Amino acid sequence: MRENEISGMIVDAAFKIHTGLGPGLLESVDEATMMYELKRRGLAVETQQGIPVVSEDVKLDLGFRADLIVDRMALVELKSIEQVAPIHRMQLLTDLRLTGLRLGLLLNFHVGLIKDGITRVVNGLH
Repeated sequence: MRENEISGMIVDAAFKIHTGLGPGLLESVDEATMMYELKRRGLAVETQQGIPVVSEDVKLDLGFRADLIVDRMALVELKSIEQVAPIHRMQLLTDLRLTGLRLGLLLNFHVGLIKDGITRVVNGLH
């Protein structure tokens, strides 16, 4: 399976969850339901995976925690906030570079329509 297929499955799962449960839940609830939906679709999902950061000669074992890593191909950052800021997109791009992944999805569940809460970020993906 390729990144674009996985992306479609992630977006479809987000749509199902948002339509069924609505906006405004805690991010932890969105994370748990996304993990369940994606696993139900046969995808491997890692949650709160610690990602090391290496800067010059220093390695920090825990640079950040990835909300979801799907099939070791897509990084999903979940939000439940009024408005996504430009820094959130830049942060996801940095996280993609640090993990070596090429596809990231920023999903903000605190919107009226989930399509307005989806931001796709790529790192060298065509």
